[in-house]
Amino acid sequence: MTVSVEDFAPAYLGKDVDDVVILGGGLAGLFCALKLAPRPVTVISNAPIGQGASSAWAQGGIAAAISEKDSIEAHRDDTLKAGCGICEPKIVELMTGEGNDRVRDLLSYGVPFDQDLEGRLQLSREAAHSQSRVVRVRGDMAGKAIMDALLTAVHNTPSIRLVEGYMGESFLGEGRYVTGVLARKRGGLERLAFPAKAVVLASGGIGHLYGLTTNPAESNGHGLAMAARAGAVIADAEFVQFHPTALDLGKDPAPLATEALRGEGAILVNKAGDRFMEGVHADLELAPRDVVARAIFQEISEGRGAFLDCRTAIGGRFERDFPTVFKAAQAAGLDPVTDLLPVAPAEHYHMGGVLTDANGRTSLDNLWAAGEVASTGAHGANRLASNSLLEAVVFAARIAEDIQGLMPTPRSAYWNTMDDAPGLPSQRNTDEREAITVLRRTLASNVGVLRTASGLKQALTDIGKAETICVRESIRNMMVTGKVVAAAALKREESRGGHFRTDFPNQKPDMQKRSFTKLSEVDALTADLLETA
Repeated sequence: MTVSVEDFAPAYLGKDVDDVVILGGGLAGLFCALKLAPRPVTVISNAPIGQGASSAWAQGGIAAAISEKDSIEAHRDDTLKAGCGICEPKIVELMTGEGNDRVRDLLSYGVPFDQDLEGRLQLSREAAHSQSRVVRVRGDMAGKAIMDALLTAVHNTPSIRLVEGYMGESFLGEGRYVTGVLARKRGGLERLAFPAKAVVLASGGIGHLYGLTTNPAESNGHGLAMAARAGAVIADAEFVQFHPTALDLGKDPAPLATEALRGEGAILVNKAGDRFMEGVHADLELAPRDVVARAIFQEISEGRGAFLDCRTAIGGRFERDFPTVFKAAQAAGLDPVTDLLPVAPAEHYHMGGVLTDANGRTSLDNLWAAGEVASTGAHGANRLASNSLLEAVVFAARIAEDIQGLMPTPRSAYWNTMDDAPGLPSQRNTDEREAITVLRRTLASNVGVLRTASGLKQALTDIGKAETICVRESIRNMMVTGKVVAAAALKREESRGGHFRTDFPNQKPDMQKRSFTKLSEVDALTADLLETA
C-alpha cells in the first residue's frame, strides 16, 4: 500500500523506525515524552496538541499527600475506600507514594500551582478525602495550566516531534508484538504508518460515546478499541464514573461544575428548595461521586429537578475563585451569585481500560498504556476525586523509566488493506453519523447511572446492529469500545462503585475482584444476542 507523505513535516521523512511513538497528546502522553528526553519520541495527536485532551478540561487539580497534617497512608486508605474493594493495594500505595515527587516535577516544568505568601502549596479538599490534599491553580483551572506548562516544555525539547491531526486506527504488529501505529489524517483518507521500537497508548477515555458527557469529542474510546482488537486484555470496563454536577444547559459536552464548589460549601437542592442529600449519606454533598450522582439522577427522574446552590457559601467571590464555571453559567444567562445552577450526572471518567502492570506494560509486547485509557487497578470501582491526574503522571513517568531500561529491538510492520467501502462517501458518512447517534443514545439510556440486564442486552444488540453499517476504522473503534463496556456491565451481577444494577442492587462478596475480558468474548456474546433479537 502506498502512503502519501505530502503533508508530513520534512523533519520526519526518512525516519523508518522511531524510538518511541506515543499515541495521545494529553497529560500522560506529554509527561511521558518529557521524561523520555533526550530519547527521540513522536507524539501523535488527533487534535492540535493539548486542545483535545480531557486533562486540559480538569477543573479540580492533582491529589498528593503534601501537607504536614496529611500522610501517604491516609491518601492510600482514602483511595482504597473509594475503590469499593477492588483496587490493587500495591498499585495504590505506589501511586500515592510517588505523588509528591510528581507534583515537584510539574512545578519544575512551570505549572503555577496556587501558593501562599510564604511559597507553600495551597491545598483544597474534595469528596471522600479525609484531608485537604488537592493542589490547584486559580480554583478551577488546574488542567489548563498544567497542559499549558507542559506544552511549553515540549516545544522547548528538541527530541520530541509532534504530529497533529492524525487519529490512531490500529496497531502495526506481528502476533503479540506491537511494532507501530497506523493513523488516518483527521477528516481525510490519507494514512501514515509509524513503525516504532516502543508504543505508548495515551489516547484518553470514552466519554463522548455517551449522550451527556463532560469530555471533549476526542474522548471516543479509539485507543481502548485498538488494543482490544489487537488482543489485549481489558480490565474493569464496566466501571464508569458519572460526575454528579455537570451543568445541565443543553451543551455538548456539558460544562462541569467542579466538585470544589461543594467542597467550599455549595449545597444541592431540588425545585422546592429541599436539600435532598440529607438522609442519603452522612457526608451530604461530599459523599462519594456515585452516591451523589444517583441521588441527583433520582431527583431529576422523579420530576423534582436538581440544582447547585452556591449563593451563600461562595456568593460574590464566585467569579474570582471559579472563573471557568462562572463563564459557563454566564453564557447560559445565569449568575451563580444569585441564581441556582441546574445540574445532572454526566459521563466523566472511565475507571476501566487496557490492563497494565505497575510499569504500564500491557498484555501485548512492546505496548505500554497510561492515563484514562489504562486500567492500572489504582481506581477500583470508583475513582477518588483528583486521583486521575496523579495516576497519569505517576505511571507516565514509570513507563518512561521502563522503556529507558528495556528498549525493544525493531521488528517489521504491516498493515491491512484500506477499508474502502462501496457506496458514495456522502451516504457512508450519513449512515455512520446515525450509528454514532445510536451508540451515544443507547449508552446514555442503558449503560448509564442505573443499569439492568435487559437494558444492557438491548445496548449490545443496538450497538451490534449499528456496527454493521460502519466502514471507517475510527467509527468501528467507537462501537467496539461501547460493546466492551456494556458486556462487562452485563457480566457483573452486583452493584459496586460507579456500576449500579437495579436488578442486583447490593454488593456480592464473591465479586469483590477486578474483571477481565477480551474482545473475542464480547463479540461472541453480541453475536448470540443478535441471533435471538
